[in-house]
Amino acid sequence: MPRRVLVVEDDSSTADYIAKGLREEGFTVEHVGDGRDALYLATSSEFDAIVMDRMIPGLDGLTVVKALRAAAVPTPILILSAMGHLDERVKGLRAGGDDYLTKPFGFSELHARLENLIRRRTEKTVETELRCGGLVMDLLTRKVVRDGRPIELLPREFKLLEFLLRNQNRVVTRVMLLERVWDYRFDPHTSIIDTHISRLRKALETGFDKPLLHTVRGAGYRLSEEP
Repeated sequence: MPRRVLVVEDDSSTADYIAKGLREEGFTVEHVGDGRDALYLATSSEFDAIVMDRMIPGLDGLTVVKALRAAAVPTPILILSAMGHLDERVKGLRAGGDDYLTKPFGFSELHARLENLIRRRTEKTVETELRCGGLVMDLLTRKVVRDGRPIELLPREFKLLEFLLRNQNRVVTRVMLLERVWDYRFDPHTSIIDTHISRLRKALETGFDKPLLHTVRGAGYRLSEEP
């Protein structure tokens, strides 16, 4: 699956330059030029990396980065800025940025830095087991148990639960589920999500006292031990 990058840049020529280069390297690119739009997209859909210009309208880049980290969004962020002084770079990194690139820049350097950020994240997130309280998913054997009791799941239900476990305690939207579990880039306007959520909830909670899969009205779903 192509890697997805969110480019947040209000200068159209710079944004086109970055997007064109990344697409030629095989990336899927989403572009926004406003901080509020960036915050919405980065919290409602998953990306492999974010290129964040520091000076953007709506919300400035550092404010968006801080908000994403406060919301526990782990996506690697490369900050772009014309302010290259040491104290400005430190501010960007302390806000939650993973790397800082000053303007003007060459695309080859931006590309290399992005590849490095994505590779580091991939190396850190290699896991063989996911947990939420007494619920345990073994990614190698593809077995799921809750409090030692086996949970039988269909392949799609397993993939759905894996996504929820990787985002536990966070609200996941229907858009996120459609894109990451079903690989849809549009809403087919069917009950596909509701049906699978219902089946998964029944499998996880029948015979147990404490619910794990919660519906957040008007927002999506959350897997958590907390009500």
